[in-house]
Amino acid sequence: MNDKIDYKKAGVDISAGEKAVELIKPLAKSTFSRNVVTDIGSFGALFKLDLTKWKQPILVSSTDSVGSKVQVANLAQKWDTVGQDIVNHCVNDILTQGAYPLFFLDYIGIGKVVPEHVEDIVKGIALACRENDCSLIGGELAEMPSLYQKDDFDLVGTIVGCVDEKNAISGKTISDGDVLLGFSSTGLHTNGYSLARKIMFDILNLKPDSYINELGKPVAEALLAVHRSYYPILKPFIDEHIIKGLAHITGGGIPGNLKRIIPKGMSAIVTKNSWEVPALFRFLQQGEQVEEAEMYRTFNMGIGMIAVVNEENVNQILKKTDAKVIGTIIKGKQKVVLQ
Repeated sequence: MNDKIDYKKAGVDISAGEKAVELIKPLAKSTFSRNVVTDIGSFGALFKLDLTKWKQPILVSSTDSVGSKVQVANLAQKWDTVGQDIVNHCVNDILTQGAYPLFFLDYIGIGKVVPEHVEDIVKGIALACRENDCSLIGGELAEMPSLYQKDDFDLVGTIVGCVDEKNAISGKTISDGDVLLGFSSTGLHTNGYSLARKIMFDILNLKPDSYINELGKPVAEALLAVHRSYYPILKPFIDEHIIKGLAHITGGGIPGNLKRIIPKGMSAIVTKNSWEVPALFRFLQQGEQVEEAEMYRTFNMGIGMIAVVNEENVNQILKKTDAKVIGTIIKGKQKVVLQ
């Protein structure tokens, strides 16, 4: 065998990876706070915790992925929104415990590195980091043609935040008479896409640019709506210590996530007609083709975050946010009841 072989012929283009890194360096730097000690490119990222701000700091971390929403991004040839999705999802996860974001790291596993596409993804990540007071301090770009098809990629994020021990939200104080406040979602967020894609693309034979009259927009625009961050609107109420519990409505829907914060002996009674289910979810249900119970178990149904508060604090939050009263807490054995 006379032909020489190298890494590029094996499927990994080091030069493309290096170009991608150079493109995303300024994007990451645009998110840096004064607490970031190292530059992008170090083997590890250093972050200095401000101990004047936190008296009894507890670090809170979370890792998640955008899931198969990336396949919609590929079909639509639009990659920046999924970058925002992964940051906002992770921010919401640690927010449920009262933690504020400190820094974020991303992982992109990909079949073939196209530097400009990677740049678009990281543009979205950097934008969301800036909006959430979070520093993008590092990550990993891994080209693996043997694991991913040429255009496939996976997007994963890890976030680290902080909360003072006395301010941590655990749900332990949730009690009889407390009120459930629901905050609207912007769409599917980052869950339920395997079912949504099957309905849209396989059953209905729609294309990313197919216009849906019921939604007033094309398929891709509806499915790629950015996962909402609840950090900006909830931070003031967390600072005032008036939120007793927070549930981020992700995979498993309202019943699967709300039950995670309800103490033993309490039941969260959710009134389904207390908010209008957005048109996208009604469209996906296709009449009765998807059973209602399956819809509520798979999708957020228009509620992306649920807060549990004392009745006396309800009006304060309703006046300053888009929250709706969607239920109450009573004594009971079943943690979540949809009625």
